[in-house]
Amino acid sequence: MNPSPGVSSSHPWPPLPYKEWKDTCETLHLWSQIVGKVRLVQSPWLNHSWHVPFYVNARGITTSAIPYGARSFEVQFDFIDHVLRISTSDGAVRTMPLQPQEVADFYRDFLTHLAELELIVRINPKPNEMPVAIPFDEDTVHASYDRAAVSRLFQVLLLSDKVMKEFRARFIGKCSPVHLFWGGFDLAVTRFSGARAPEHPGGIPNCPDWVTREAYSHEVSSCGFWPGNDALPFPVFYAYAYPEPAGFKTAAVKPAEAYYETNFGEFVLHYEAVQKSDKPDAMLLDFFQSTYEAAADLGKWNRSELEAQGGLVGRVPR
Repeated sequence: MNPSPGVSSSHPWPPLPYKEWKDTCETLHLWSQIVGKVRLVQSPWLNHSWHVPFYVNARGITTSAIPYGARSFEVQFDFIDHVLRISTSDGAVRTMPLQPQEVADFYRDFLTHLAELELIVRINPKPNEMPVAIPFDEDTVHASYDRAAVSRLFQVLLLSDKVMKEFRARFIGKCSPVHLFWGGFDLAVTRFSGARAPEHPGGIPNCPDWVTREAYSHEVSSCGFWPGNDALPFPVFYAYAYPEPAGFKTAAVKPAEAYYETNFGEFVLHYEAVQKSDKPDAMLLDFFQSTYEAAADLGKWNRSELEAQGGLVGRVPR
């Protein structure tokens, strides 16, 4: 892959100032919800909504295989060629250019392409987890697509996914894949202690409380990357625990640039600090590891039974 604009091979983490690509970020988020809801309705329910996210791959983000009767299909946001690609198990392919386009038009065109492939899918056209939820088929407000900005986002997702997979490998208890949730538009990985959690209060905008309660049915330590929004207008890496143990928000974590964001109830590390670091991967791993240790120690997790021991991490089989 050619480096994204503004990226060098010696310093691969690109700048990603939210305010410069805010409109594209919002539009892309909504497009991802349209595609993600197709996976949602076609897939059997998996605990903690693990049947709905996207995964980072070598060209962008993908749904992975979605069942449809005796066939399956996959939808990929290709951020190299900037197309949406629908591929079926019987060899058919349809593509849509990723370009400035109203959400309503994207919604109509996407469903039309599915129908041409004899994939008839009906979804709820209302966005989730957004305080203002314009139905997809009525949204003529969001229509931006900046290729250069999306290419930089893709580079951030690739590098974040790599580090998060390394972090995930240190844990042998129940742990999610590294996946991108289209509800919040964040790349996340979540570890579980194995213990039940108190009922979550819910309250996420345009998201049924029962979904949130099922997602947080058990104790978790979660971390990830988020590109930002109007409430926090800059990209961050984040880490939180549910339930949050006493003393978590004042715990000493690494690196020194990390802090507890009271309004969001989580530790954050500004992406810019990682992007400008001489050792960005090491800084990010320190952040994930130290916030996890704070959650696990204060929450009295049985770490000796949950963590990889004896040099297992990184071992290559012969």
